[in-house]
Amino acid sequence: MDKYGLIGYPLVHSFSISYFNQKFIDEKIDAVYENFEIPTIDLLPEVIDSNPDLRGLNVTIPYKQKVMPFLDAISQEAMAIGAVNVIKVTREGGKSRLKGYNSDVIGFTKSIESMLEKFHKKALILGTGGASKAVDYGLKSLGLETVFVSRYQRPGTIQYEDITPDIIKEYNVIVNCTPCGMYPHTEECPKLPYEAMDNRTILYDLIYNPDTTLFMKKGAEHGANTKNGLEMLLLQAFASWDFWHGKEQD
Repeated sequence: MDKYGLIGYPLVHSFSISYFNQKFIDEKIDAVYENFEIPTIDLLPEVIDSNPDLRGLNVTIPYKQKVMPFLDAISQEAMAIGAVNVIKVTREGGKSRLKGYNSDVIGFTKSIESMLEKFHKKALILGTGGASKAVDYGLKSLGLETVFVSRYQRPGTIQYEDITPDIIKEYNVIVNCTPCGMYPHTEECPKLPYEAMDNRTILYDLIYNPDTTLFMKKGAEHGANTKNGLEMLLLQAFASWDFWHGKEQD
């Protein structure tokens, strides 16, 4: 029986395990998907060695960047993004070979593309982690100019307290790549001047639990178009399967 899995820490909310195991049942695929909750990425080789039937992994927080030195090859796109969230595992002569890909950019780009109008030219990306790098890559591929927003002073970022109503009008696509607002902290949201938003504003939240975050609610109250990360997750899952089975190339 083939095995697939997810590495990350912690793995309290895992969409992948329920999605893939249901897929295997529905499509009569002789495989299983497991969570590998490892407190350090240094345990990855142990996961690979102790699971000889492992054919592929998904990678989540906080290992999308930390996993890269452990890989034998990385796709051009994942290298350009600087983050990996899919690993294809192949074995030859008792040796394993790991190749990294990024499905975040595929899922996000396909999910947001239909929402964009000609007047959407600039975007704010909330957060600076691995997912934000894929979002940045995807938005730029769609022709948008991007700026990262961080709580801390970091090179190439602006801070939340510096975001004015005028900036909201100019950067009318806003993507939340932080865990702010995720269950159980549903009463939290990024600190933004929501009153400056209107029907030309897009608020896209990578969070999918809850379905409608406070970030989305506060924007919608002023006419903003909103979307959560569930469709992106589904599209990522499709892409992961394709990467594992050689249907997606560099």
